Amino acid sequence: MFDPLRTSIYLLVMLGVAAAVSSALIRSVKFKSLLFREHRTLQQKIDLMLWVCAPMVTGVWIRTATDFAAADLSFETTLVLAVVAGRITGCTGGALLALPALFHGEWATLPYNLLVGLVAGQLRAFAPDQEEVWYFSPFVDLSIYRWIRRNFPKPRLFDWQIIFFLTIVGLRVLRSEVAHFAPHSIFLLRGGPLWLKVLIYLTPIIAVGTWLKIWNGVRIQIKLEEQERLLLQARMEALQNQINPHFLFNTLNSVSSLVRVDPDTARDVLIKLANILRRLMRSTESFVPLREELAFIDDYLDIEVVRFGREKLKVVETLDPASLDLMVPSMLLQPLVENCIKHGLAPKVEGGTIRIRSRLTATHLTLEVEDDGVGMTASRQSQKMGEREGAGIGMANIEERLKVLYNDAARITVNSHPEMGTIIQIVLPRVHPDSANQLQEAFSSTRR
Repeated sequence: MFDPLRTSIYLLVMLGVAAAVSSALIRSVKFKSLLFREHRTLQQKIDLMLWVCAPMVTGVWIRTATDFAAADLSFETTLVLAVVAGRITGCTGGALLALPALFHGEWATLPYNLLVGLVAGQLRAFAPDQEEVWYFSPFVDLSIYRWIRRNFPKPRLFDWQIIFFLTIVGLRVLRSEVAHFAPHSIFLLRGGPLWLKVLIYLTPIIAVGTWLKIWNGVRIQIKLEEQERLLLQARMEALQNQINPHFLFNTLNSVSSLVRVDPDTARDVLIKLANILRRLMRSTESFVPLREELAFIDDYLDIEVVRFGREKLKVVETLDPASLDLMVPSMLLQPLVENCIKHGLAPKVEGGTIRIRSRLTATHLTLEVEDDGVGMTASRQSQKMGEREGAGIGMANIEERLKVLYNDAARITVNSHPEMGTIIQIVLPRVHPDSANQLQEAFSSTRR
């Protein structure tokens, strides 16, 4: 006899099982290394599938042996595997999860799971940004709210979040139809009253969203820790390059030569040197206003102008006033300016000019650092930044930090010609102060 209360308890237990298994798996360092990869080998896909399916196959076997329906999350597990790791992992995992059901006589489970893995994996491939996968919400009202924000005032024909939501519902409807025409060929949790049927259809959506939310929370934490490491590395690189005996000697030597003939300039140089030391020594946030970043660069360049001479080093800034309050990664421009001086202008006898520009579009901030120095050959430009001769780890650090902070939403390009100079361009999503307090808010804003 059908019991709505028992079915409701089953649904709650299923959500609890999904949360417990996802939380237990993510504690493993090995599992995290398999899960949070952009690209996986075939062996890594198999390993990831086995990690997830091992406890869930046990659940399917418990359901077939004891008729405890809440233990079977094969549908939800196949969806998660496919949407996180692709078609091969999803279909293979779905086939493995179907084995206990096949031995129990539920022959339609295997082709159904293969179809779920194929459809969900293909949907992952169609996602315009792989970040979309991680931000699927188990809360329907929140998904609708985000959908409105993303599509107003400019609607998008393909909204991945809504398509994935409808896909889960559609696959669940298909399962009901299969169970209707072949009652014993596939497992199905049935509902009586309308409210219970709604809950049955919402449960796989919430379960899948719970898996992704728990894993994404750890993923964001890892990215934050990586960003802190890269920021510390950038600051240490700046300390090594700027606060070293050679730099201090040249700066203090310039001050010494100016004390008698131009004491005001000597005093200004000492103040700017103190500002640089203070900025590099103190703890900073991951993001700072562009205005603050440029003030740091101005102090650095003013000292370099005194050292090289105003005839050999000129600085021209063309800045959009509206860009100055936007947030940029801390210590973003200093390695670029330093490279312009060291490798672009210093080898040039007559010196040259550094130009710093900022401009805005509706969604992005573009920063450019240009010099008219000795430039680079085409073969050096084709190398990765960290591999270019003389580039140091500073440039490679910037490229890696942008990848961590913005994924594929930011880019850095270098355009150089021998004896003509180099232009380094960075394109960033617009990040306002209120959305830079938490890195995940910055991630979300890049996709809206």
